[in-house]
Amino acid sequence: MKKEHLKISIRFFNDREVRAVWEDEHAKWWFCVVDVVGILNEENDYTKTRNYWKYLKAKLKKENSKLVSATTQLKLTAADDKKYKTDMLDSDGVIELSKNFPNNRAMKFLDWFLYSDTSIDGQSKKKAYTLFESNLISEFEVGSTKGLQQIHAYLFGGLYKFAGQIREKSISKGGYQFVYAQQLQVVLQQIDVMPQKTFDEIIQKYASMNKAHPFMEGNGRSTRVWLDSILKKELKKCVDWSKISKENYMNAMIISTVDYKVLAQLIAKALTNKINDREMYMKGIDYSYYYEE
Repeated sequence: MKKEHLKISIRFFNDREVRAVWEDEHAKWWFCVVDVVGILNEENDYTKTRNYWKYLKAKLKKENSKLVSATTQLKLTAADDKKYKTDMLDSDGVIELSKNFPNNRAMKFLDWFLYSDTSIDGQSKKKAYTLFESNLISEFEVGSTKGLQQIHAYLFGGLYKFAGQIREKSISKGGYQFVYAQQLQVVLQQIDVMPQKTFDEIIQKYASMNKAHPFMEGNGRSTRVWLDSILKKELKKCVDWSKISKENYMNAMIISTVDYKVLAQLIAKALTNKINDREMYMKGIDYSYYYEE
């Protein structure tokens, strides 16, 4: 299996990761067996989960189960940022594996696993993947409202009638009132001229755009792509979103409406120079959309 044919994705079940790899040659996803076993056993210890899979694999092999021969090995990035060969199963294999865990967890997992995501987020997420594949994002303006509109229009074009359009209605979320619609154009002009040469300036600009919330929906997903494009251009960095938990990110964003420094500290710890890394981008999109669930 050639490396260029692989696309990394991360799915989430009850806040647990299931790493997946897309294979062009056979046009299908392969899923990390250890991740699935950890969920089905409700085990957070990776070593214990891996050892249990070794035990189960040996047991199934003695029983001449076709499940063992159905596994393949692909390289996945581990917690130490190194790549290791990992047992993977396709969709049919995951379903068969789950049958070896006759409990309510397995049933709930299968309900989630077999669900076909045709929602707006699901379709938009696929569009976000292609931004990297097509390199179209390199043609968008960086750090401007227009650039953000271009990103939003691409992610939500055909899904929302207002894709790429600045809202004309006032909105609030969780009791927080975003910039009033009648003041929005002026505020966006002010954001456009904000400097973006240093990390501190970039995060201030990002926090300001979050407070503006220029679209009716899809602000967070669009502005995270927008932020990464600024960091990439100005600092040759991007955010490894997998290093930022959903809870910590959401709390920092709430605080950023009055003080951006907590957000800056959080993002600073997650910066990476892997700006052209396909896996980093794909993983970032998965986390970005997960924040909105």
